[in-house]
Amino acid sequence: MPTNNKLIYRLKELNEIGVALSQQHDINSLLELILEAARRITRADAGTLYLHDPERRVLRFEIVRTDSLNIAMGGVSGEPIGYYPVQLYDLSGKPNHAMVVCHAVLSRETVNIPDAYKAQDYDFTGTRNFDAKTGYHSQSFLNVPMCDHEGEVIGVLQLINAQDRASGAIVPFSADDQQLVESLASQAAIALTNRRLIQQLEGLFESFIQLINNAIDDKSPYTGGHCSRVPELTMMLADAVTRTKQGPLKDFVMTEEDRRELKIAGLLHDCGKITTPVHVVDKPTKLHTLFDRIQLLDTRFEVLKRDAEITMLRALASSPRPQAEEGLGERGVDEAAIRAEYEARIRQLDDDREFLRHCNIGREAMPQSDVKRVLTIAHYPWRDNDGKMVDFLSDDEVENLTIRSGTLTGAEREIINRHIEVTIKMLESLPWPKHLKNVPEYAAGHHERMDGKGYPRGLTRNQMSLQARVMGIADIFEALTAKDRPYKAGKTLTESLTILGKFKLGGHIDPDLFDVFIREKVYLDYAWKFLAPEQIDEVDLSKIPGVNQEV
Repeated sequence: MPTNNKLIYRLKELNEIGVALSQQHDINSLLELILEAARRITRADAGTLYLHDPERRVLRFEIVRTDSLNIAMGGVSGEPIGYYPVQLYDLSGKPNHAMVVCHAVLSRETVNIPDAYKAQDYDFTGTRNFDAKTGYHSQSFLNVPMCDHEGEVIGVLQLINAQDRASGAIVPFSADDQQLVESLASQAAIALTNRRLIQQLEGLFESFIQLINNAIDDKSPYTGGHCSRVPELTMMLADAVTRTKQGPLKDFVMTEEDRRELKIAGLLHDCGKITTPVHVVDKPTKLHTLFDRIQLLDTRFEVLKRDAEITMLRALASSPRPQAEEGLGERGVDEAAIRAEYEARIRQLDDDREFLRHCNIGREAMPQSDVKRVLTIAHYPWRDNDGKMVDFLSDDEVENLTIRSGTLTGAEREIINRHIEVTIKMLESLPWPKHLKNVPEYAAGHHERMDGKGYPRGLTRNQMSLQARVMGIADIFEALTAKDRPYKAGKTLTESLTILGKFKLGGHIDPDLFDVFIREKVYLDYAWKFLAPEQIDEVDLSKIPGVNQEV
């Protein structure tokens, strides 16, 4: 091939390599591509790619390849490299210019050595020892530093034993070889730096998300961990859908980018709770605001008991009768009856106080009989601090104490539910890149229902992505099994799956995803990781509503 045509061919090859470098996203694959491209354009039998660690002041072996010895370590090979890092400075802090690869870094210069056994300027003791041990003959060396856009050395390409294209004999690296590898090293450094910057930005972004979630979880000891458990369960179910080989979802697939997008959506699904007031998020009892107002009721009961005692003493001190009768006191007053009435009243007040304390604790279902009793107690008359006779319980206290489920009033539940609207507003305001553009939609749908009765948008199944429907099941199952709620213990697997099955039959959750959740035993994988031992009971799937025994 004529010289000009050969040069054009190699430049074309270099250009194709540059395109490939810009398209590679995985760091290990990128490093592999860099070294293999350098070896290919120079026909080098061996090569090593080092990365510079400026903090430790060393060069780390990242990829080692020698074709004639079948050596392949690091990179995508997965074979670990057992070599110690190369020290750029000795113990006294003196630069190590004796080793050629170190000199290339320290001087930021390419070092091209035709024959290592004739070189006088560098120490090749280690190379000779390697050759003696393996029978290899390390002859020609080309060491090219990889510098980033700021001129800092981020790594070194070391190529060994260039081979003549015609005869295969070991020859020195030519000036053309050096120039092409220097050009490749420059492109590679840019590609590697860009990939590192992207990784750092992605890491920073995920850390920021985690910061938000930690702030949300720290607002309440009763929901701590929810923001981390839901995304984990979301990914467990999504991966189960990906691997399922039967049913309507058997063709569903996710790329790594798809998985990352869904994971981020899971991490951000409750980010709007950052604006939810603490006294609502962290409401452990029905009467709790800045403090538990049950203490105020205790004080009122003491007032009623005091009033009862005063009434008794006044009765005992009533005017004397003309003559004492049998069983009466000196004044003719039936002391036993008065004291019995007083003691009965005290017992009733103590019982009512314990009853209200019981009502103050959130439950999953408050009986109607308890509601009626609260309303009866509410109308007990007592004298307030201003001396006025008023009802024992205020309207607000009655509303809170008669909450049927949990600890939140209707208004407080609306405040909690508003978090999803805030989540949507926050997420839709961000300039998402193309590969994350679905995050707002995925995160916004976990309170929607398949029948359109969910919130905030009342979407139906056909209006939602599969990923959003996956997140809906994950959010529900985590809430059912959570053992850190103030008003309930974590449910067992059987109890949770029974409710989830009823949700399937009631049009609340996606039926196909429920089938996968059961068939792939996602619930069990989650249980072993997050549930307490006493929650992991033996599940009889034949008794779980909605379970399709045929799939």
